[in-house]
Amino acid sequence: MPGMNLTRDEAAARASLLDVASYDIELDLTGSDRVFRSRTLARFSCSEPGAATFIDLVAPAVTSVTLNGAELDPAAVFDGTRITLERLAADNELVVVADCAYMNTGEGLHRFVDPVDGEVYLYSQFEVADSRRVFAVFEQPDLKAAYTFTVTAPAHWEVVSVSPTPAPEVSGDTGVWRFAPTPRLSSYVTAIVAGAYAAVRGEVVSRKGSLPAAVFCRRSLAEHLDADVILELTQQGFTFFEELFDRAYPFDKYDQLFVPEFNAGAMENAGCVTILEDYVFRSRVPEAAVERRAVTVLHELAHMWFGDLVTMRWWDDLWLNESFAEYVSHLAAAEATKYTQAWTTFANTEKTWAYRQDQLPSTHPIVADINDLEDVEVNFDGITYGKGAAVLKQLVSWVGHEEFFAGIRTYFAKHAYANTTLADLLVELEASSGRDLAAWSGLWLETAGINTLRPVLEAAGDGTISSFAVRQEAPEGWPTLRTHRLGIGLYDLDGGALTRRRYVEVDVDGERTEVPELVGEDRPDLLLLNDDDLAYTKIRLDERSLATLVEHLAAFTDSLPRALCWAAAWDMCRDAEMRPRAYLDLGLAGVRTETDSSMVRSVLRQLETVARLYVDPGHRAQAGRALAEGTERLLRGAAPASDAQLQFARAFASAARDDGQLALVRALYEGTEQVEGLIIDTDLRWELLHRLVSAGVLGDAAIDAELQRDNTATGQRHAAAARAARPTTQAKAEAWAAVVDRDDLPNALQSATIGGFATPGQEDLLRPFVEPYFDAIEHVWATRTNETAQNIVLGLYPTLLADEELLARTDAWLEQASAAPPALRRLVLESRDGVARALRAQARDRQEG
Repeated sequence: MPGMNLTRDEAAARASLLDVASYDIELDLTGSDRVFRSRTLARFSCSEPGAATFIDLVAPAVTSVTLNGAELDPAAVFDGTRITLERLAADNELVVVADCAYMNTGEGLHRFVDPVDGEVYLYSQFEVADSRRVFAVFEQPDLKAAYTFTVTAPAHWEVVSVSPTPAPEVSGDTGVWRFAPTPRLSSYVTAIVAGAYAAVRGEVVSRKGSLPAAVFCRRSLAEHLDADVILELTQQGFTFFEELFDRAYPFDKYDQLFVPEFNAGAMENAGCVTILEDYVFRSRVPEAAVERRAVTVLHELAHMWFGDLVTMRWWDDLWLNESFAEYVSHLAAAEATKYTQAWTTFANTEKTWAYRQDQLPSTHPIVADINDLEDVEVNFDGITYGKGAAVLKQLVSWVGHEEFFAGIRTYFAKHAYANTTLADLLVELEASSGRDLAAWSGLWLETAGINTLRPVLEAAGDGTISSFAVRQEAPEGWPTLRTHRLGIGLYDLDGGALTRRRYVEVDVDGERTEVPELVGEDRPDLLLLNDDDLAYTKIRLDERSLATLVEHLAAFTDSLPRALCWAAAWDMCRDAEMRPRAYLDLGLAGVRTETDSSMVRSVLRQLETVARLYVDPGHRAQAGRALAEGTERLLRGAAPASDAQLQFARAFASAARDDGQLALVRALYEGTEQVEGLIIDTDLRWELLHRLVSAGVLGDAAIDAELQRDNTATGQRHAAAARAARPTTQAKAEAWAAVVDRDDLPNALQSATIGGFATPGQEDLLRPFVEPYFDAIEHVWATRTNETAQNIVLGLYPTLLADEELLARTDAWLEQASAAPPALRRLVLESRDGVARALRAQARDRQEG
């Protein structure tokens, strides 16, 4: 649609012209189930009276537009996404009345009807630029203003926003909630959440005193809501962050709302955080998921200072929000909660994500060049989150913890309720640390790519190290060699344990860095670069260390060095330096004794990738059998009721392939066989059924029966995925039509259908959709909202085929579609890279040794 893609230049021009004071927004949510009435009164000044600009609004219809008392013709000034405003005065009042649309895509004001009880639930999601779907607004982060919301809704609803919830004015079945004005905020962190939510009300102790804090979810999920755990974690975060930042929480209450059909993990609306409803655990989940939820809660709380109180001027500096929140949320988890191993989780999840993203052809500097909204929509990635946080962790190590946060405290004090750029932050960090950060910023924030470090050592006849150096490499496309502060650990096998004998910290700079401190040391059984995970870099193991790792991975007594070794081995496999079948053997052996839940989950996912994509096609059946047999052994050998047992059960269900294995899956599903300690609860039942359906063992009748047992929103998602996974041409055609040819599926059902469509083992059924995919994606990109378009473009790309034919067809599209939107081309390029990497791994797998 015209005007949807605001450019950086347009935003800068508008910001130089306008100063926005306030918005009074009235929303009537009591009428149609398709649209709602929105009235906006915007007050703003113009530095050049007589000039023209525009205000953003995405709505099916505009009833009236009044500028400074003069009625404007909506047909003349509104194009569907913007309202043109001409002959502005020095001080202006604009009133816009519109019918805005409820969304089912997780953007704007999302509307959901609970299949359990028929109750309606609404929530807003405004990042990046979707507040304009709810009210008329100058939609850019640096035009902050105060917001006053008035909401008319059914009287039995809960209505929540940024300001504390007032008592409603009730008349019959209708209530009116008049919220107090907010502080000055960017529009994307304002919020409205409304519906028949269940609430658990509590409080948090702040430097301000006792503040209201509540946790919400749908009524039909309330029995599963562990609000006490969420509130305890929130209090731990409040105490930690207020002390760390030396600044009180900036708002007047803190609500957290678990909402349905949410696209992301959570969103940092000021004092009104929305969180993925899947984090209300109705079935048993791995401890990794519980820890992920904890870090998410802390991440959003950190945003109240970094993102909401102080906000980036434009989306180039999105990393200022996300990298900082990602870093301090792990810091808080490790130092203020029971999740003391949070940095291990960070190493094997966030950093692995970052390493993967940084090796794609679309890699970009942490401080990205964001030309328009389409650029930023695809930039919520591993670099903005994981790499940025890792680099901040490295910076803290370099300048010092106290010095770093002294600069942060000054930054908050100086820029509260305002907007900033990277330069504003560096000024304060340079002042507090006494270091010139220009060179550091240039190397780490303003250039892309990841370095690889390799140990280069020689041993004397007596087994001591005669020379030792670290060699640094950079990819051809991003040749920057950086300075790294890192640790080197020397580990020996002692009584069955790998114990660190020596640790040194060094500065690696340039192509080769000598480390004389290690000359004369006995050569260790395992030498680990980047021990303690201070640096952002890929590492390699020398031959002796790799041999030790393969035989004695479980001998590490600490989780962090073990995680770093897992990551090194996985990198070597992804980079075709380790034979994929060798990694499969290593993973199946090592994960048996792995005690870290997040690591177990990561390794099991990696093994699935290896068996299905990286192993040479000629040996893939053998690899599939090895994975299925290996995960069955892991399941049967796991401690009853353990976290590992649950994860092994899920992995086995996914990998099962021969008649005997599928018979076991069916027996577990039907309850005719039990594994001691393993409870087949609602969601595990669905996972077992999904595999049985995708293998053709069970079909529609079983899906219908299971849905009757679990006719909930989650059950409907599982059923949609299972139907799309049926191994028939008709099932694939129906799923394709539901996602591509029609646009009426809600976002959650769309994602589930895509997931079922792309089922491993059904490659022959997927091949006929290659051409339709490339024929459809430009139209999809032009006609769908950003979230749904990204889901389709990424989810339906036929990665599972991973052959030369698919690579060539992708290249042909990229050449033919040279004028396609850059964001779309980026997603296709990233998918292509996955295929090219798989082909390199397959070639390595064909080699002996």
